[in-house]
Amino acid sequence: MHISKAMNAKLCEQISNEFGASQAYLAMACMFDGLALKGLAKLFRKQTDEEREHALKILDYVLEVGGDVKLAALPAPKSDFSSVKAAIDAAHKHELRVTQQIHDLVALADKEKDYASRSFLQWFVDEQVEEVSSMEHLLRIAEMAGVNLLQLESYVRHMLAPKG
Repeated sequence: MHISKAMNAKLCEQISNEFGASQAYLAMACMFDGLALKGLAKLFRKQTDEEREHALKILDYVLEVGGDVKLAALPAPKSDFSSVKAAIDAAHKHELRVTQQIHDLVALADKEKDYASRSFLQWFVDEQVEEVSSMEHLLRIAEMAGVNLLQLESYVRHMLAPKG
């Protein structure tokens, strides 16, 4: 099975997008760590790993269907946010962009009647529902906490605590 050149190119673009997200979340994690917000740093390090896993999942799919993986250079991520809330807002906006990118890939798969890619991409569609929801929730909590970063940090630590 092979994918079209257009689908191959768009999937490679998405691999770069996912690696870029990983770098962006790592930069945010470093910012949070520098502010002694270890819970937020841990949460965003976890996001870093998830985005990298997403990139590798797409990369493996492209290889599996006989595509050609071309990795692009990544721009340096933004690391100087005016506030913790601004960084979380940027992460939320990023997840909305990724959702649109995934939807565009699905639309291309549908247009090309590429049912294998369409099936593969459904996992990402479902994943983005959770990603956007969790960032929207974190943003709302940050807005409620306002300048009380310790309250936000306490909430995040509670959220990350092992259940049971």
